Amino acid sequence: MYWLIAILAVAVLGTLGIGGYFALRPPADSRQARRWWRGTMAIHLLLFFGAIGALLLLGIHAALAQQAPAPQTPAAAGGISVGFGLALLGAGLPTGLAALGAGLAVGPVGAAALAVISEKPEMLGRTLIYLGLAEGIAIYGLVITILLLGKIA
Repeated sequence: MYWLIAILAVAVLGTLGIGGYFALRPPADSRQARRWWRGTMAIHLLLFFGAIGALLLLGIHAALAQQAPAPQTPAAAGGISVGFGLALLGAGLPTGLAALGAGLAVGPVGAAALAVISEKPEMLGRTLIYLGLAEGIAIYGLVITILLLGKIA
């Protein structure tokens, strides 16, 4: 299973490296660079998604192959199983992704709110409502994570 993680790391680091290289040194001939970029990205994406799929299949197989846990929690038993670890990762994903979405939403909304307030100070209340709506995305993710953690433990 470690070789799958190595493939994932190579694919992600290779994609980041190529993106950084092209950001620092844009190619002169854009047509040739586009062809090279497409082929390289196709290989990296194929490696990435293939390794993710294999990792999920092997991880699920390892989690299902374990014996049934005792009635106590895995942390109290002295060890954490693969299934419990994957469940905790899955429970943390909603908060992380919702916070990322809220950050992407609050940035433009906050900039526009500041621009409107500088022109019309009486619009402060409306802009705060829009900012609150954008920030509510993160709160929804946190609520989902709390509900999932209640089901896991």
